[in-house]
Amino acid sequence: MRISVTTWSLEQTSPADLRPAAPASGDVTIARAGIPSPEFSRFLYTAVGGDVLWTDRLGMTYAEWEEVLSRPGAETWVAYEKGTPAGYAEIEAQDEGSVEIVYFGLIPAFRGRGIGGHLLSYAVARAWDLAERRPGLAPTKRVWLHTCSKDGPHAMDNYLRRGFTLFDTTVEEEPLTVTPGPWPGSRP
Repeated sequence: MRISVTTWSLEQTSPADLRPAAPASGDVTIARAGIPSPEFSRFLYTAVGGDVLWTDRLGMTYAEWEEVLSRPGAETWVAYEKGTPAGYAEIEAQDEGSVEIVYFGLIPAFRGRGIGGHLLSYAVARAWDLAERRPGLAPTKRVWLHTCSKDGPHAMDNYLRRGFTLFDTTVEEEPLTVTPGPWPGSRP
């Protein structure tokens, strides 16, 4: 079975474009995963993306995960509620001062509680100041991301409310692939 998937690409071209969300209520913290960990990153990827059909990294080997996470300018920022991982943002420096928010999302149990806007605001701010933490990188001139029709129903609205603007839309057919979540059978 094949499905039609619309992909929207969005960007900010100035730190002034960022419109931060209010901080999340409760005991929510955000911290950088300071040690690249394929196990932890794969857990986040499958826990966040399982119900929205993320598939592009499912076939990656341990070494491939390690390579991606160890690239200069790659960072993973994790939101925690009461010490439990709630979601994450993976950012990566690219050519000419561009930084991509490669992955962003929340584990389903943490959606709809104000954590997503807070985490996205934090991740975008970290994309804008990435060169300050990573000597040798060009200063950020652009932060961009893509979202698609498979993502959660509030994803696009969150990006727009944070100050992103649309710069490209594509539609492609792709095979429908059921994803298992963090382990087979974990999807409700």
